[in-house]
Amino acid sequence: MRIMHISSARSFGGGERHLVDLCRGLAERGHDVFVALRPTNEWQHRLDFLPPENILQVSIRTSFGVLSAMRIAEFARDKKVSILHAHVARDYIPASIACLGTTGPKFVLTRHVMFPLKPFNRFALKNVSAAIAVSDAVADNLKKVFPTTKIVVVPNGVITDRQSPEQRTSAKNEFQEFHSIPKDAFVIGTLGELKEMKGQRDLILAAAEVAKSIPEAYFVIAGKDNSLDRSFRRELRRLVKVFELETRFLWLDWIEDPSAFFSAIDVFVSPSHSESFGLAILEAMTHATPIVATQTDGARALLGRTYGLVPIQDPVLMAQGIKAVHDDPELAAAMALELEKKAVDRFSLGRMLDDVEKLYRRLNGE
Repeated sequence: MRIMHISSARSFGGGERHLVDLCRGLAERGHDVFVALRPTNEWQHRLDFLPPENILQVSIRTSFGVLSAMRIAEFARDKKVSILHAHVARDYIPASIACLGTTGPKFVLTRHVMFPLKPFNRFALKNVSAAIAVSDAVADNLKKVFPTTKIVVVPNGVITDRQSPEQRTSAKNEFQEFHSIPKDAFVIGTLGELKEMKGQRDLILAAAEVAKSIPEAYFVIAGKDNSLDRSFRRELRRLVKVFELETRFLWLDWIEDPSAFFSAIDVFVSPSHSESFGLAILEAMTHATPIVATQTDGARALLGRTYGLVPIQDPVLMAQGIKAVHDDPELAAAMALELEKKAVDRFSLGRMLDDVEKLYRRLNGE
C-alpha cells in the first residue's frame, strides 16, 4: 500500500511519537510511506528512515487551509497514494479537501485527545472513511460527530521487549550516576510536556508532603515547555524553590530513549488532569515500574484497577499514593509485574500495527 500521513505539529510529543512508530512499522512491513509536515517542525529527523522525496513540507496554519490541501492533493496524486491519514485536528479538514481534490485515497483520521470535535465537523468531514480513537473514551466523543460504523478503536502500542533484572539495575545505576542522583535516593519521576493540563504543579505540591516523611525522596521532571515564553517551566521551578527542594529536583527536557529513565525511577507519577490514553503510563508498565496516576480516562483504561489511582488535582492523596509505594515495595513490585504482563499482552507495537494495517486493507477492499 501507499500511505500518506499528515501532521502539522511543531514540537514532538506523544502523538508525534505514535506517528513515527506507525510510519517506521509500516515501512518495515514493505509499504510505501509518505509524510506531510509543517516546514518549521522540530522532529523531521525522527523520520530519517524514509527517503527525503517521501516527505512533503506544507504549511497548515488553520483548519481551512485550502491552498495547503491542494498541495497535499497534488503530492498524493503524484505518489499514487491510497490512504491519506491525518493526526492533528487542524489537519482534518485540509486532508478531507485533499481527498476530494484527487481520486482514490481513503481519508482516515486519528483522534489522540479527549477534547470533543466541534459539531460542524459532522458535515465538514463527511467523507472520512474511518475515524480512529486511541481509547474507548475518545471513541465515545467521536460518536457525537461520526457514525458508529466509521469509528475504530486502536489503542497505542509501544515496544515491549522485557529487560532482565540485571539490565534494569545497570540502566538505573548509569542514569543515577550520570545525573548525580544519590545512590540511596527513592526516585519519583514524571514524563510529559510541561503544561497546566499535565499536572506537574500538583506533583510539586505532593512532593512537599512526600519530602516530610521520606527524607531520601528525589524527584525527576522530564518534559519540555513548548509555549512561546516558557513561563510554566519557570513557575514550576519557582514553586520548588518556595518549598526549598531545589537540591532534590532534576529537570530534563524530552528524553530520546526513555528506557533508562523508567528503569532508574522507583515510582512513576502521572499527575495529568486529562489523558485520552496515557503513553507514558504504558511505557512505565512495560518497564515494570510502579505507578501512581490520577483517575483520567486513559489511566483507568490502562491500569484497570483502583490500586495506584488517585483523584485528579489532589496533591495530598497523590503524596499518599507515592508513600504507599515506598512503604510496601513488595506489593508495589508485584503490581508492577502484573501491569508489565498486561502491557505485553494487550499494548504491543506489533498489535497496533496489525490493527491499523488491517483497517487500511479493509478500506482498500483487499
